[in-house]
Amino acid sequence: MNRLLAASALLLGLAHAPYCSAEDLQKHPDVLSVEVRANGANRFDFDVTISSPYDTPQRYADGFRVSGTDGRNYGERKLLHDHATEQPFTRDLYDVDIPAGIRAVRVQARDQQYGYGGKTVEVALPGR
Repeated sequence: MNRLLAASALLLGLAHAPYCSAEDLQKHPDVLSVEVRANGANRFDFDVTISSPYDTPQRYADGFRVSGTDGRNYGERKLLHDHATEQPFTRDLYDVDIPAGIRAVRVQARDQQYGYGGKTVEVALPGR
């Protein structure tokens, strides 16, 4: 009998739980795509498309970084305002110096509140 009461209480609690959308649960922006171009010896330009459905002036995707598969950071772009009316949005990072032995990099976005995380994109460097 106690198990039946506990199960009923659990079901009633779930039925009255507040609605949480996917945006409410998402902690990090996602990198959707990356375009990379060579810009001289060991230099690359990146166009990064990011999605952050919770983007508001109070909390927004405030940057992204380009790093090696080993975690070494090669470049970072800080974003100074929200992009609430522009989702997803694309921003660039130019003239990133990446050592000759590196063939691919990862691009990851940053949330103002929770830091780096979310979906990353690994991209091969052209000409390598």
